[in-house]
Amino acid sequence: MLLWLLINLSCVQKQYLETGTVTNSLLFVAVMQSFYIFDGVLNEEGVLSMMDITTDGFGFMLAFGDLCWVPFTYSLQARYLSLRPVHLSPAAFSSVVAIMAIGYYIFHSSNSQKSKFRQGLLPHMKSIKTDRGTSLLVEGWWGLSQHINYFGDLLIALSWCLPTGFGTPLTYFYVIYFAFLLLHRQKRDEHKCRTKYGKSWTEYEKLVPYKIVPYVY
Repeated sequence: MLLWLLINLSCVQKQYLETGTVTNSLLFVAVMQSFYIFDGVLNEEGVLSMMDITTDGFGFMLAFGDLCWVPFTYSLQARYLSLRPVHLSPAAFSSVVAIMAIGYYIFHSSNSQKSKFRQGLLPHMKSIKTDRGTSLLVEGWWGLSQHINYFGDLLIALSWCLPTGFGTPLTYFYVIYFAFLLLHRQKRDEHKCRTKYGKSWTEYEKLVPYKIVPYVY
């Protein structure tokens, strides 16, 4: 992730050296992605509960992904904007900021709610008791969809792509790839939970039918 940050900063410097200024589109992408990166680094312990670690383990995919795939594909927006400057109107800039803010709020608020519930800090919230003795939260954010945090993450990804405009589909690679990645994870998680919780999961799916996007999927 830190290499991703360095590539973005290099793109900002390139545009400034060549034009004497930095467009609001590139500044937004660089600042928001930097914020996302620092947030990930500061909350690194959260990685230990991710499927990459708990299920996949360390191997070529994780090593190649973190060292090559992430920095060189996730920085496509900044690299494009450094070569083809895009000036966003006040309305367009406000829109992408709003999408980013909403996505970030959903992502963090939902993860925080789940974490507090697992720690027993939200005993009043509605849940399903499973045969394994654990509980499945079916209220609050987690009553809207089974992976509401994925929805927030997708909105964040979209907000990084929109500032590039619609001159090329290349800069939308990230959000498209990310959508397929999260969909694949959702399918894997669903299979694992159906096996793990049995009839409790069937009951859970009736109460929370949407997988990622509320009222859509």
